[in-house]
Amino acid sequence: MKKSLIMTLAATMSLALLAGCGASGTTEGAKGSAAPKSTDTGKPAEKIKLSLWHNYTGEDLRAKKMREYMEKFKKDHPNVELDIQGIPPDGYRARLKTVAAANEMPDLFVMQPGVLTKELVAGGLIQPVNELLDSKPEWKNGFMPGSFNDFTIDGKIYSAPMALSPTSILFYNKEIFNKYNVQPPKTWDDLMKLVETFKKNNLTPIALGNKAAWVAQSSILSSLADRVTGTEWFLKAVDQNGAKFTDPEFVQALTYLQQLGKAGAFQEGFNSIDNTQMEQMFAQGKSAMMIDGGWALPNLAANTSKEALANMAVTVLPSVPNGKGDPNSLSGVVGTGIGLSKKVAGAQKATAYELIYALSGPDAQKAILESNQLVSYKVDLDTTKVSSLFVEVYKLMGTVKRTPVYDGNLSSSGADVVNNGLQELLMGGKPEDIAKKIQDAQAKAVGK
Repeated sequence: MKKSLIMTLAATMSLALLAGCGASGTTEGAKGSAAPKSTDTGKPAEKIKLSLWHNYTGEDLRAKKMREYMEKFKKDHPNVELDIQGIPPDGYRARLKTVAAANEMPDLFVMQPGVLTKELVAGGLIQPVNELLDSKPEWKNGFMPGSFNDFTIDGKIYSAPMALSPTSILFYNKEIFNKYNVQPPKTWDDLMKLVETFKKNNLTPIALGNKAAWVAQSSILSSLADRVTGTEWFLKAVDQNGAKFTDPEFVQALTYLQQLGKAGAFQEGFNSIDNTQMEQMFAQGKSAMMIDGGWALPNLAANTSKEALANMAVTVLPSVPNGKGDPNSLSGVVGTGIGLSKKVAGAQKATAYELIYALSGPDAQKAILESNQLVSYKVDLDTTKVSSLFVEVYKLMGTVKRTPVYDGNLSSSGADVVNNGLQELLMGGKPEDIAKKIQDAQAKAVGK
């Protein structure tokens, strides 16, 4: 059965996506187990080996901070042999897919909530961390309501989130908007008029970096489609219970996205650059707008001048005609957490618990927030520690509703078809044909 589950996982996991001081204190491990200590005879403690995979490979403030925490843990635990592997984000899930198929998961690894967590649980590859959370009630109770939902399967919690990721923030350049005497779009017609204005003046309206395919899905379609269909319809379509992706409302959502492409909203070659290059393009004033996630904030803070950051502003995507969704909303998910392999036990597990707490405990949550990354943990923001743009997004998040992200809810195979389908759509593919491919993939994945 386990072998069958692992094979199923390998078949369904997709290549798609969706991004200081150490923590104090120690954490108890599994009952009856504890990390080895030096004995009275003076013998050194037994070496404990742990492997840790992460995707914090960039030079943004959050990535640097997380790598610092890992190195501090190594320094503070000389009896622990910690094998750390950093894998670039765009290839990270592909690597997890490979090791999952072979049942060779690392001991600890950065894990996304939602469908990835579900598939790893179904494959019998990871274990819950309820015991760790229950041993630290102040930490557990410090998370915002709903923070554990997408890491919870059958009442068991498999990770603690280390971030909060809105995926569809509309960034705009205030200087450019002032130059052409225009305002942020409130309606779809407003947005299309902005595209026309900027195109007439030889300026890219919206920067897009869709090389890894997930960007158009996560950052544009997830919010845009919710505007059209409403959240309830999407969740029904995911379960294939009362809604299908071939329904007229979803085809309309695809049509709106294609309308942007046909109007020249995006620069040429948008499928050949990644989201980091897209962010650089916007930061350099080469586009008037950018639709991106909260993960852009640490990158922008690390690589953009204060003057340029002060010139950026944010809002949500505009409403659409006769839309069923709430226009005052942002698609988003709680961020990644640390997953724990099913194979880790005993003293190794006790040490793994310490490392999870070091990377996602209260001190780490505060450090992550101060690196310009939103968190789903209750931490007061010191605005002097972050960029002006981050403060604006932080305030925006307090005024909007959070809606689902497509690849956080669809099956991996379904999300993969959406990602590839949107690349095709923006190159001229028919919305109806792409909707059918998505419907077929999701129906097959859920067995309907």
